[in-house]
Amino acid sequence: MLFKHPLARVMWLPAALLSLSFVTGKVVASDSADGVQSGWQMISEEERDQVFAFAEDYKVFMGRAKTELSFVTEAVRLAEDAGFTAMPPDGALSPGERYYDVNRDRTITLFVVGTEPMAEGFRVVGAHVDSPRLELKGRPLYESQGFALFQTYRHGGIKNYQWVNLPLALVGHVDKKDGTRVSISVGLDEDDPIFIIPDLSPHVDADYRDRKNRDVIMGEELDPIIASIEPADDSIKASVLAYLASEYDISEMDLVSAELAIVPAVAPRDVGFDRGMMAIYGQDDKLSSYTALRAILEQKSPKRTAVAFLVDNEEVGNINNTGSNSDYFVDLLAELVYREKGDAYTDIDIRRALRKTKVVSSDVNPGIHPTYPGVWESGNAPRLGFGVNLKLYGGGFNANSEFMAWNRAYLDGSNIAWQTATYKGRASGGTIGSSLSRRNMEVIDYGVPLLSIHSTYAVSSKIDVHMLYRAMDAFYRYNE
Repeated sequence: MLFKHPLARVMWLPAALLSLSFVTGKVVASDSADGVQSGWQMISEEERDQVFAFAEDYKVFMGRAKTELSFVTEAVRLAEDAGFTAMPPDGALSPGERYYDVNRDRTITLFVVGTEPMAEGFRVVGAHVDSPRLELKGRPLYESQGFALFQTYRHGGIKNYQWVNLPLALVGHVDKKDGTRVSISVGLDEDDPIFIIPDLSPHVDADYRDRKNRDVIMGEELDPIIASIEPADDSIKASVLAYLASEYDISEMDLVSAELAIVPAVAPRDVGFDRGMMAIYGQDDKLSSYTALRAILEQKSPKRTAVAFLVDNEEVGNINNTGSNSDYFVDLLAELVYREKGDAYTDIDIRRALRKTKVVSSDVNPGIHPTYPGVWESGNAPRLGFGVNLKLYGGGFNANSEFMAWNRAYLDGSNIAWQTATYKGRASGGTIGSSLSRRNMEVIDYGVPLLSIHSTYAVSSKIDVHMLYRAMDAFYRYNE
C-alpha cells in the first residue's frame, strides 16, 4: 500500500518484537558500490505499523518537551513508568538495576547495570537536549509605540527571519530569592494567547530590501509583542508588571533569576499524503535524545553497563556545568566504579574503564534538499528515508577505522538501513563527541538527516527515527 495512515498512539513495543527481520530486499550496501536502499523498501507492512506507532509516541513527547528543562521532566516520567528510579546516594549497585541521575534539572543520565564489572567499560549513547531558540534577557520588559515587548537573545544558530509572523510560546521558570520556583507556560495550550514578532509589510519595507539573507531581521529586532492595551492611568509596562504580580507573584527583578525561553507554539504534524515525515520544532537534537531514551528503556540485563547521557548546552559550545565539557559525566562514571570496587577503588580504575568504553555520539544533520541538491556532493550525502548516517567529516573528526568497522557489523547484523554523510568540500565536526573522546573513550558520531535543520519546524523521516532507535538498541546489545 502506498499511503499508510499511522496507527493511533500506542505504547512502544518490546524489543523482542522489534528484532524481527527488517529486510525485504538487499541490505544497505557496505561492501559494494551499489549504493544505498530506502529504509521503507526494507520493511513489511507489519513492521511499517511499528514505525508509525513509534512516531506517534515521539510526536506526543516532542509536543511537551520544548526545552531541555521540559525534556528532562518528560524523560523522568517515562523512565519511572519503565521501572527506573533515582540513583541512590550510596550503596552497591546490582546487575539489572535501572537508575537515572539528573544534573541541575537540565541534563539526565540513565543507566542499566550490566553483568560484567563496570571497570571493564561502559556502553554509552550521548545526545543533546537543547535546541536553538530565543531567550529573555535579564531585564527584558520594555514598551514601544504603545506595545509591551520582551527583549531576547539567541541560544544557538538560527536564521532570524524564520522567527517572525510565527505563533510563539513562553516557557520556563522563575526562581525567587525565598527559594521558591514559579513555572510558566503560555502559548502551548489551545486556549492560551500566543506571542508574535511581526514582520514589516511589503508596502513599507523599501528601505530594508537590500539586507542580506541572514540580516533580513536583525538579532536585536527579534522582540515579541506581549501586550497592547495601554491603561488610561498608567503605562503598558506597568500593566504587564501588575499582571505578572497577580498571576505569578513575581516582580520585575525576579526576572533576573529566570530561565524563560521563547519557542514556536506549533504542534508536531505529519508531512505529505503518505504521512512519511514529521514537522516538529526542536528535533535538533531531541530526536536523538528521544531515541536514546527509548533504547535505554529496553535494556534489561546487559553485559556492559548501558548508559544514555542526554546533555544540555551543545548548541552554545558544550559549556557550563550542564554541558558535555563539564566533569559531571566522568564524575558519575567514577562514582559507579567506586560503588563496585569499594575501598579498593583508585583513580586508575576509572581511567581504565574510560579507555574500554564505547560511545555513540548522536546528532542530526542536514539531508539532501529537493530544491537545492547542489549544496551536497550526492555520492556522500545523507537522504531522508535512507536510515542512519555515519558521519565521515574528515579533519580528524572521524571515528578510527576499526571502530567504524565494529559499528558496521552490528548495523548490518541487525538489518538497519545506514548511509554516510560528508560535507561538500570541507572537513567539519562537532556535537558532544569531542568532549567524550578527549576523555579517551572510543567514539563514533552518527544520526539521521533532517530538512530545515535549526529552523522553527524541521522535517524528519519516520523510518529514519525508528532506524536510529533500533541502531542504538543494537549498539547496547552487540557482543553480549
